[in-house]
Amino acid sequence: MESRLKVLGHPVHPMLVMFPVGLLVTAVLFDLVDTVGGPDFLGEVAYWNITVGLIGGLLAAAAGTFDLLAIPPGTRAKRVALTHAAANVAVILLFAAIWVVRLNAESRAAGGALIAIEVVALAILGVSAWLGGELVDRLGVGVDREAGLDAPSSLRPPAATHRVGEAR
Repeated sequence: MESRLKVLGHPVHPMLVMFPVGLLVTAVLFDLVDTVGGPDFLGEVAYWNITVGLIGGLLAAAAGTFDLLAIPPGTRAKRVALTHAAANVAVILLFAAIWVVRLNAESRAAGGALIAIEVVALAILGVSAWLGGELVDRLGVGVDREAGLDAPSSLRPPAATHRVGEAR
């Protein structure tokens, strides 16, 4: 099933996913280092990583919704996609809660409880990433109809279609 939202022939959702994933994972790593005695600024940097990661996550979710809505109901792909989407919503909500707690705090650093929530959110994110891979690699969601080892460039103009009886 080909992706519904593309830029220059490539699906937008996978392009956007890498940013929030990288930012949120890095935020947790910075919080862990900050907690065990790293430089004081890491808590602040982690907070801003979460901020930008949430924005990126919402953009990725919007792009993913286009593909989700195009998956036929009653298929395994639809069930996997709904689970993938629900897991991502859970991750966004958990990190949004962490962000709100840190928003007006005297220090933007995370304590033990917030880091525990971050680790749980990352575990859910890992499951969701696996489900996303399952959607693309096993179920063909977002894959171009002409995909193959010798497929033409995505930048080429679409092939002309001919009606029965028309001259070519």
